[in-house]
Amino acid sequence: MEFNDYQKLANRTLYGNEQVLTNLALGLASESGEVVDIVKKYAFQGHELDEKIMSKKIGDVLWYLSQIAEWNNLDFDKVARENIEQLKQRYPERHAE
Repeated sequence: MEFNDYQKLANRTLYGNEQVLTNLALGLASESGEVVDIVKKYAFQGHELDEKIMSKKIGDVLWYLSQIAEWNNLDFDKVARENIEQLKQRYPERHAE
């Protein structure tokens, strides 16, 4: 095993899990809040929606979600693909090719 693997195992104590998940949840909340602020400025104040900034912020939110999933031994890619498929079925007009 490599050092990072040992570190991961060491952190997976009850206290370590609590600390890591709390930090990840706080990061997720912060990044999600920034996305909400951008959308509010666009929707209610007429600001232009900057695609680069929005893409980066959504990427940051997804990163935190992926880390929370990994920490809980969930296959984030599988969950994401399943949700995308559900959205395609729910909103086929948005996903027409």
